[in-house]
Amino acid sequence: MSEQHGNGPENALGQAASAYLRSARHQPIAWNEWGEEAFAKAAAENKPVLLDIGAVWCHWCHVMDRESYEDPRTAALINEHFVAVKVDRDERPDVDARYQAAVAAISGQGGWPLTAFLTPEGKPYFGGTYFPPEDRYGRPSFQRVLMTMADAFAARRDEVEDSAGSVLRAIEHNESFSGRAGTPGPEVLAKLIEVAIAQFDERNGGFGSQPKFPHPGAIDLLIDAASRGGEDAAPAKRVATVTLKKMAAGGIFDQLAGGFHRYSVDERWIVPHFEKMAYDNSELLKSYVHAYQSFVDPEFAAVAREILRWMDEWLSDRELGGFYASQDADDSLDDDGDYFTWTRDEAAAVLSADEFAVAAAFYNLRPVGDMHHNPLKNVLHRVATVEQIAGAQKRDVDATRELLAAVQKKMYAERLERKTPYVDKTVYTGWNGMCISAYLAAGRALNRPDAVAFALKSLDRVLASAWDAELGLAHVVAYGEGGSAKRIAGVLEDYTFVGTAALDAWEASGELRYFTAAQQIADRMLARFCDTEEGDAMSRGFFDMEKDAGGIGALSTQRKPLQDSPTPAGNGVAASLLVRLHALTGERLYLSRAIDTLETFSGVVEHFGLYVASYAQALRRALEPPIQVCVVGSDDAADELMVAAMARFALNKSVIRLRWEQLSTLPPALAETLPYLTAGQSVAVVCQGNSCLPPIHSAEELVTALAAATT
Repeated sequence: MSEQHGNGPENALGQAASAYLRSARHQPIAWNEWGEEAFAKAAAENKPVLLDIGAVWCHWCHVMDRESYEDPRTAALINEHFVAVKVDRDERPDVDARYQAAVAAISGQGGWPLTAFLTPEGKPYFGGTYFPPEDRYGRPSFQRVLMTMADAFAARRDEVEDSAGSVLRAIEHNESFSGRAGTPGPEVLAKLIEVAIAQFDERNGGFGSQPKFPHPGAIDLLIDAASRGGEDAAPAKRVATVTLKKMAAGGIFDQLAGGFHRYSVDERWIVPHFEKMAYDNSELLKSYVHAYQSFVDPEFAAVAREILRWMDEWLSDRELGGFYASQDADDSLDDDGDYFTWTRDEAAAVLSADEFAVAAAFYNLRPVGDMHHNPLKNVLHRVATVEQIAGAQKRDVDATRELLAAVQKKMYAERLERKTPYVDKTVYTGWNGMCISAYLAAGRALNRPDAVAFALKSLDRVLASAWDAELGLAHVVAYGEGGSAKRIAGVLEDYTFVGTAALDAWEASGELRYFTAAQQIADRMLARFCDTEEGDAMSRGFFDMEKDAGGIGALSTQRKPLQDSPTPAGNGVAASLLVRLHALTGERLYLSRAIDTLETFSGVVEHFGLYVASYAQALRRALEPPIQVCVVGSDDAADELMVAAMARFALNKSVIRLRWEQLSTLPPALAETLPYLTAGQSVAVVCQGNSCLPPIHSAEELVTALAAATT
């Protein structure tokens, strides 16, 4: 939903590049983008700042826009008493993270829209999330909040300044995560796995109760544990596989187009928040691929292919390469998931009688459905297998499967006739790194060379457009509506995800330029984000912004991301990247900084459970010796060796595909370790630590060797 109601004169957001900001350009509020100019204006006019942070995919942001920001009386109050600043949380995650922490410290609330009141210096003194236009839901009306905050600023300025100062001190303390407690060992990893298993919902899969998020990082951690044997293996496998199957059957998974919605409002995965995010689908794609590698269940491969199908169709710039950011939940505020949901009559109108009979049973189409705003509407979710439906309706199983294929095709074609929710075609650097890594994993495990090729094409675009050896990474590769704006500096997650993607690309292609890019990005990350003074032997993790970036208000506070919310946290992913680079280069600094990072948070990680899966994954990589499987050759025999090499997912295992001529251009540590090979019969070499097994020529031998190495 990129456009808002109203067609009045444009405010300053008409010059913005962000689709979310541009959607507010006709609102009767004198909006400003985040920047020095807005805060200088607040200081000159001696007014507080109203900060609104939202996103183009956020339903309640659009609700508050229509109810309040498009209301002339509310706009008049804002324009008279405040300098108004609007921020796109996807474009400025650094601003969002700090003011989320501030509002949580003030009110215990968080999320979007985020509504904060700031001094002209950008210090927060009050905040919340959604405020209704009149008193309801136990919340005060937005106009009442506006006048109260304006009066407080005008009449009780000392209190406001004291409150704002204490909030900034609180968020800097809370975000520092100072919990160094020595080198974490297997017992910390075991505890984090135990916590994930303990939070398992036995009935519905997933973790905890409503609202329910997928937690793909925790699922990957459990898939890895399940592959290693030991007492955790069986429960870890059960938690991972049940969760993946329950999600795939639920309404959180788009049964017609593929891809996952952001989260489920109920514990059974039926009714989702309908927006679809690049980062959720990239990480879930990896989880389903990893589960297929380890458990060889064709359902996991099928779901992974459906995620690829949706991302190919809706989230990919097929011409230039690159992945778009998100798809909105709704087409308008009157459409609460209507694009994705169905009444029985709507389905019956496009299906034959036999097709409708199997569709109603398969997708649980009922006269009274799942949506509160329209009880006739059903969220498609699976409650029976094809075999069960065939038996109940006395049909042949294959014939039932053919009917369901026709159902999916016809219902999707009909859905495409509806007005499609807005796709934000902004290409964000870090999220593209995540999608590239996911496509590489899927392409290799599912024998989809098209996915590998598109991933490499996308990485080439990111490196060409967003990476500069002098300036580092930019946060945005390209804006979706052709907008251009000043360069926004990359944040830690941009470096960690793109560095990881470049390393994954080297493993998939053998092209040394990708390894070189990974190393350059990691070196820049160490120089600009690592908490260490010149000459320090020990570091203390990574800041989310370049350490001398500074900035307005809460941007002056430093934070070290540890929790995976909503994406894998920068410190865990950075540690994993550095461990992998050390294995290939022998560069001690990479390993020492990774260990320092793990030690920095070792005293507090157990308190965060599911939300530190990226840390736990890095810890697994640090504790286990790296396993490198090099498959050399270009013939069918090499392809068979690749299939064997990709079987069984393990976090500390890398599978590297090389052509014979690429043996002369290897990373230094691997070049020293790999035995001398002469071109001829395709071969696999398994290296663990600083030694390699003798060359292997058969897939069976390779499976045996890897089973011994990964348990």
